[in-house]
Amino acid sequence: MNGAEQPFALHERLEADTVSLGQSGLCEIRLMNDSHWPWILLVPRVAGVREIYQLTQIQQQQLLAESSLLGEGMMEVFGGDKLNVAALGNMVPQLHLHHIVRHEGDPAWPGPVWGKQPPEAYSADELAAVTSRLEPVIKALGPEI
Repeated sequence: MNGAEQPFALHERLEADTVSLGQSGLCEIRLMNDSHWPWILLVPRVAGVREIYQLTQIQQQQLLAESSLLGEGMMEVFGGDKLNVAALGNMVPQLHLHHIVRHEGDPAWPGPVWGKQPPEAYSADELAAVTSRLEPVIKALGPEI
């Protein structure tokens, strides 16, 4: 299924748990509203897609290019020790790719961040600061990739 028969809509759980940072050529760019981790999702704007292999070959290449640029930019901005990238989809079936900057010694290190501690939403000031830091990274993901 390529989603051509239905319009793209962001899953309600992603809408509730994240903050929009804009759009890239292929994806919605969403900041997980959890101040414990630098955590961004790429959600391809293709309806009905649950798995990467359901994207066209061109879309797959676009997703990889956007993911690589995002990951590199996040690591530069947040000075991480490791970048975790995952497409689990166990709770939200809509294809989305997690990008989480990890630091040795963070509260979940070396395990996964999921379920480690309850999310703590960004304050208005924290959100403004993190989005400002991420602005050049998001601009690099423009539609011309």
